[in-house]
Amino acid sequence: MDYEGDADFDRVPPSFDRVKNAARNVETQGFNPGLIVLLVVGGLILLFLVGNYALYVYAQKTLPPKKKKPISKKKMKKERLKQGVSAPGE
Repeated sequence: MDYEGDADFDRVPPSFDRVKNAARNVETQGFNPGLIVLLVVGGLILLFLVGNYALYVYAQKTLPPKKKKPISKKKMKKERLKQGVSAPGE
């Protein structure tokens, strides 16, 4: 029962050597440039949306409410006629 004839067990098939080399290359490459661009663009869009929301909240608190447009005399007459009240002078 001498196994010295099978002393090849410490050798790794060449296909596994390629996998190890590929794994080493991924570690040394660093960040993916596409991922960096995606994060920067996503961050800018998020910053834009948060800034708009902050400005909206600030404007709602500080600006006075909008003034309503004055109603023309013609419209006032029409409204009174609809309600059944005659306009003065008629």
